Amino acid sequence: MVKKIRKAVFPVAGMGTRFLPATKANPKEMLPVVDKPLIQYAAEEAEEAGVSSLVFVTGRNKRSIPDHFDKAYELESELKEAGKTALLEKVQNVLPEDVSCIYLRQSEALGLGHAVLCAEPVVADEPFAVILADDLIRGDGGVGALEQMAQIYERYQCSVILVEEVPQEETSKYGIVEVEDDDGETATITSIVEKPKPEDAPSNLGVVGRYILTPRIFSLIKETGRGAGGEIQLTDAIAELLKYEKVRAYRVKGKRYDCGSKLGYLEATVELGLAHEELGDSFKNYLKEMAEKL
Repeated sequence: MVKKIRKAVFPVAGMGTRFLPATKANPKEMLPVVDKPLIQYAAEEAEEAGVSSLVFVTGRNKRSIPDHFDKAYELESELKEAGKTALLEKVQNVLPEDVSCIYLRQSEALGLGHAVLCAEPVVADEPFAVILADDLIRGDGGVGALEQMAQIYERYQCSVILVEEVPQEETSKYGIVEVEDDDGETATITSIVEKPKPEDAPSNLGVVGRYILTPRIFSLIKETGRGAGGEIQLTDAIAELLKYEKVRAYRVKGKRYDCGSKLGYLEATVELGLAHEELGDSFKNYLKEMAEKL
């Protein structure tokens, strides 16, 4: 029987240096895109995929993340007394009641692999997801990226990594996979390397912030030394995993916004603003007016 993906790990201990000074005291995962922070988009994606336990691996200055998913009694009371029912419902329904949040502390910034390893006591022997919140993904047809990946996991019963084609000159920004048996949607990964130079990259398929992994990955992370950037790289542990198990690459069906970059963040804000049910039309008219002035 195939185990369902019930737990998702959110590594949120990073410093967000590309957004300084905005992230000096505020986590990058709490940066808002229209009216929701990045971490809420990621949490909603997990919940829609059937995940019931959200495991946040946090660090210093991340207090606002658990605060966001906690109850805000004073705020709710004021909204209720003011008769602001719609806003009250939004505050109360940040996540369904049957979804639990677990917070773990990464004491040292030792890389993504180390952050994932911090979640081992909670994940134990289950397959699990890893979601990087600064990759905001709008799935095609209303089906989120993680839900798509969960379907691939159930079909092949192995780890699944989300990929997309990236410009050859940008391979040094990504983990890059080499594949075989490629049907245009999913393929078997034969090798994976962290941030190769363009001339050394085995392909232009870059890993983009979503993983479904089997629990064997934990023992392999423990054996992994420091790699690129002097950090414990999840990519290096996945390279070892390939020696024991099949791992599938899955091409995202939808659009990914790299909200770890300022340009990607602005693109997400504009496009999700245009799609917003309350603001979309007004925002579209504003953009038309601005375009005429350029």
